[in-house]
Amino acid sequence: MIKKFLRAFALLAVPFLASIFIRIIYATNKKKFYSPETIPDESTIFACWHGELLMLPYAYQKYRKTPHAKVLISSHFDGLLISKTITYFGLGTIAGSTNRNAAKVLIQAIKALKDGYDIGITPDGPKGPRHKVADGMIVMAQKTSKKIVLVRIIASKYWQLNSWDRFMIPKPFGTISYYMTQPIAMEDLGLEEARDMIENRLNNYEKTDK
Repeated sequence: MIKKFLRAFALLAVPFLASIFIRIIYATNKKKFYSPETIPDESTIFACWHGELLMLPYAYQKYRKTPHAKVLISSHFDGLLISKTITYFGLGTIAGSTNRNAAKVLIQAIKALKDGYDIGITPDGPKGPRHKVADGMIVMAQKTSKKIVLVRIIASKYWQLNSWDRFMIPKPFGTISYYMTQPIAMEDLGLEEARDMIENRLNNYEKTDK
């Protein structure tokens, strides 16, 4: 009974407080965007590593003044906290991951893309291995002929958690740099080729086209 109460309280309080914290962090940092001037109006997949997820809404807002996106989030309790937090930034969610309940999640994500929603995804989430791309995002892009924008979010000053993804929390009064690629088509690539290309471009983010 106490556990249920604490969880209910956490779901009510933590997302609200987290959204305020994220806004404060963003407001107190300098921002640099290395990115294409525009992204097509058609629905697009935005992808970043799981450990850099915290500040992703602001990368998205760079191109979509009116949010129209769903983010793939784990259905575990911590995923629920994240889901409720990002609603404060106008983002919806799809519960699950392309590792767990993969077929169901892929169907929902593909439908959302066809309905005009952008999709946010962490290709190494929700449990890793860190900085290794799962096939789900590639399959999603290929079946819908939608393009992928790869995003890196690098803070000059940050806390880093001792978690599998080495989750990064920017500190105030530093600089947050956003590196975003041009939209990338996946249709002509095999799975292994696509995985290698995505990992290479995410891990060599300073060389991405700007």
